[in-house]
Amino acid sequence: MRTFTLSSLLVALCMTLPAHAAAASGPPPEPDAGRVQLALRRLGVVGRVLYVAAHPDDENTNLLAYLENVALVRTAYLSMTRGDGGQNLVGAEQGPELGLIRTQELLAARRIDGAEQFFTRARDFGFSKSPDETLRIWGREAVLSDVVAVIRRFRPDVIITRFPPERGDTHGHHTASAMLAVEAFRAAADPKFHPEQLEGGTEPWQARRLLWNKSSWNLKPGEDLSGFIKLDVGAFSPLIGVSMGELAADSRSMHKSQGFGVARARGPIVEYFKVLDEAAATAGKKNKPGPATLFAGLALTWDRFPSKAAGILRGLTDKAARAFDATKPYASIPALLALDRALDAAPDTSTRAQKKREVADLVLACAGLFVEATAAAPEVAPGHELEVTASVIDRAPVKATLDDLRFPFESAAVPVGKLVAAPTADAAGAALEVKRTIRVPVTEPATTPYWLEAPPEAGLYRVADARLVGAPENEPALRVAFGLTIAGRTFTVVRAVHYKWTDPVMGERHRPVTVTPLVSVRPDASVLMFPDAGSRALIVRLVGGAPGVAGVVRPAPPAGWIVEPPTASFSLPRQGAEVTLTFRVRAATKSAATKGAAAPGVLRVVAEVGGTFYGRGVVTIDHAHIPIQTWLADADVRLVPVQLAKGGARIGYVPGPGDEVPASLRRVGYEVTLLDDSALGAASLARFDAVVTGVRAFNTSERLRAAHAALMAYVEGGGTLVVQYNTNNRLAPLTEPLGPWPFAIGHDRVTDETAAVTFESVTHPALTTPNALTARDFEGWIQERGLYFAETWDARYQTVLSMHDPDEHALAGGLLWARHGKGTFIYTGLAFFRQLPAGVPGAYRLFANLLAGGASHHGP
Repeated sequence: MRTFTLSSLLVALCMTLPAHAAAASGPPPEPDAGRVQLALRRLGVVGRVLYVAAHPDDENTNLLAYLENVALVRTAYLSMTRGDGGQNLVGAEQGPELGLIRTQELLAARRIDGAEQFFTRARDFGFSKSPDETLRIWGREAVLSDVVAVIRRFRPDVIITRFPPERGDTHGHHTASAMLAVEAFRAAADPKFHPEQLEGGTEPWQARRLLWNKSSWNLKPGEDLSGFIKLDVGAFSPLIGVSMGELAADSRSMHKSQGFGVARARGPIVEYFKVLDEAAATAGKKNKPGPATLFAGLALTWDRFPSKAAGILRGLTDKAARAFDATKPYASIPALLALDRALDAAPDTSTRAQKKREVADLVLACAGLFVEATAAAPEVAPGHELEVTASVIDRAPVKATLDDLRFPFESAAVPVGKLVAAPTADAAGAALEVKRTIRVPVTEPATTPYWLEAPPEAGLYRVADARLVGAPENEPALRVAFGLTIAGRTFTVVRAVHYKWTDPVMGERHRPVTVTPLVSVRPDASVLMFPDAGSRALIVRLVGGAPGVAGVVRPAPPAGWIVEPPTASFSLPRQGAEVTLTFRVRAATKSAATKGAAAPGVLRVVAEVGGTFYGRGVVTIDHAHIPIQTWLADADVRLVPVQLAKGGARIGYVPGPGDEVPASLRRVGYEVTLLDDSALGAASLARFDAVVTGVRAFNTSERLRAAHAALMAYVEGGGTLVVQYNTNNRLAPLTEPLGPWPFAIGHDRVTDETAAVTFESVTHPALTTPNALTARDFEGWIQERGLYFAETWDARYQTVLSMHDPDEHALAGGLLWARHGKGTFIYTGLAFFRQLPAGVPGAYRLFANLLAGGASHHGP
């Protein structure tokens, strides 16, 4: 008897349609007959394609869907970054948390189009205009080694870049991704390049062809495309009942945090490709014309291996696909087992292992076996117990026996030796369940994404285990191995342990079981601002990871700061119990370097339990379109003194998507009222000293766009209106005016957060009232100066500041100021949405001046 191990590749086999795209936790979804037949046909294809770009949402889902489901080649997308430097339309998460969301959005997209997903360690540090800057910040050698590692493990025949490697009118990350792909095409085949990657059986790999997939968005009328390979990727698949344009649109629409929902396309979709490089054996003679198709001259089937074994495999795979009966899929099991035996003689070890996994997955699918492992709770602390239930249901007339089970953290398998009910063809089957209480070792680390385990470098995540490089996420913390015998063959089926519950709206939901700290420590804010000499409240939320947790919280302030009380006891009687503790933080000393203010610093919050210290907290991210995510964030709080004067305290705020500016303003003493659609009339607005609209608020709120007259009446009557950046493009066109006079929002931005800022008029109230600004107020900004600046404007608008990236002309459209009636209208593309939550003092001082609107309303 032979042993098979079923892998996560079953998830790719069981691609789900959009309604089920978020169901990633729990057992893989069961494939229908059409997808099983598609997978059977794929057994005879051994080719691979790797698509390379910079960010989540850069991938061409039309092409990925076609390659995977029509060409039947194994396809993967390598994204350089996890998109953590972007914006967020679905929530307030930024930075690492946004990277987690966008990672899961990519995986949700891949569950729809069927491709696989890889990443490098590169961080998305924000928009970059230069590939040189990008590669310098990322660390060219480090990220190149990651690309090479993925190529060597995935072994693609063809590599396709989304962007051209030449500098052009695109993001620096985009160009850098193509440049790295070009270099890695050859470096992956060089055994002298990072030879440590070749340990453990990995070999150098030379892909046969490197192509650039020209974006159809950038096609110019009359452009000469005669030198490009053309491919229609819009084919219809009767097996899955959709065209590739429909499947691709559903896939792309999973990038919800970026607002990339698109309509389904049907009919022809032509893609264009240019050859960037070819391996010598593929290129042929020097003057030979380029390939006419993507795969011209490449053997993508068993014909690649000229041997008797390859001929046998070709015949068996063809026979298995032809003989499939959708009403009796279990009848294909003998042919699949015969194919597995023949695979032992396959001449290529990597292909052999891959196809054996695919065959094993198909055996399980055709047998109708449902296998899952669930837990009584969604989390468990080290040193504590958790009840796990292993379940098997046989839903086809195929004899199956559950031989044994290997539970998490147990070295020996638990013998079972029971027949899983083998029903008749029309019966639903019966479940065989085995419950076991496991104990998690006290040494088991708490669950957090592997790339967030250690503090990152400026452009690169630190990953201690090189084997994880490229992986989209961690292996599950808890898994159960099922020893099964099906049709006389033994299998090992591995399932992640998950927790499931019923939501009254969404129905059955799943989440992975995680290992949680004994106590989670979460301050209510990552930054405390001190605009005066008073104290500020620090609220710390503690959550028990196990029953009966008690200890002491010991905030550790930096030099010159005092926390009162210095310690506080807590008791958490049950798992999941919560308690909040309140401390007061104040400055104890002054610093000459900060002109009398206390020096900024980091306060670390630590909970001591039985002599062990806990200084991280569980952050939970819950959006309906992706599985629930958790990560461990350091319980650190930045203490930031700021000399701040306010010209008015009552602020009405129309939030944009994922907007943390209101909370930031409250931290320095503003009274902020969030405004909904019903509060946008002129009479309702009149009570506020200033009204602010959040980033992209006009893009996302139809009611706000319709309230232009009321907003202008508020300004005319003496109010101050501050409009933060909006976009104006094909995805978010602005057809209504934003201000009293015309101005056009462009794509101009300043990405260098250290770029020098020139004051257009040093006496302008935006720079003087009530805070006198200097160049020091533009120190310490993060990620960028601003984005989506105005590119043209009416002469009645005043410009206040100008700035520019290296080797570019000065941009003055980042801050427009206009007097209108008795009040002031302001448009700003400056990135306050990043600076204020990050606690940048100068950004607060400038924003306070904007809110004051000239204070006396007698500005220029």
